[in-house]
Amino acid sequence: MGIYTAIIRWTGSDPEEFAKGTYSRKHEWAFDGGQTVKASPAVGIVREPMSDPFGVDPEEALVAAVSSCHFLFFLDLARRAGFVISDYEDKAEGLLERGDDGKSRITKVTLRPRIGWVGSPPEPAAMDELHHKAHDLCFIANSINSEVVVDPR
Repeated sequence: MGIYTAIIRWTGSDPEEFAKGTYSRKHEWAFDGGQTVKASPAVGIVREPMSDPFGVDPEEALVAAVSSCHFLFFLDLARRAGFVISDYEDKAEGLLERGDDGKSRITKVTLRPRIGWVGSPPEPAAMDELHHKAHDLCFIANSINSEVVVDPR
């Protein structure tokens, strides 16, 4: 169905710093559309200055990918159902936990979409159905083992 690419670029640092583990982990992500994004491990995982609080960390990117995928399917489903959306904001959150096997993972992603409508919004049951269908169609959510919860209220 498709191949999607990203280029991850990191320039090495002083060999002595590298050997001590005090090297910078700051890097960039480059995408096929020409967009380049500053990236970094989360400051809570790797302290500054070896990380960059202004860079996007992989955990944030995973949460954003789940949210964005859900959003795009939701918009299309709402349009097909005859609704018009004026704005959409999701304050999505990912929960990082250590599993029983000792490995850390994002165990839960909570989506909290707030949607503005032109005209009447769907009834609550129809809204729930739109979110349910969007979740089922979202190939990012289908690709991860994390629980994904949609809390639209």
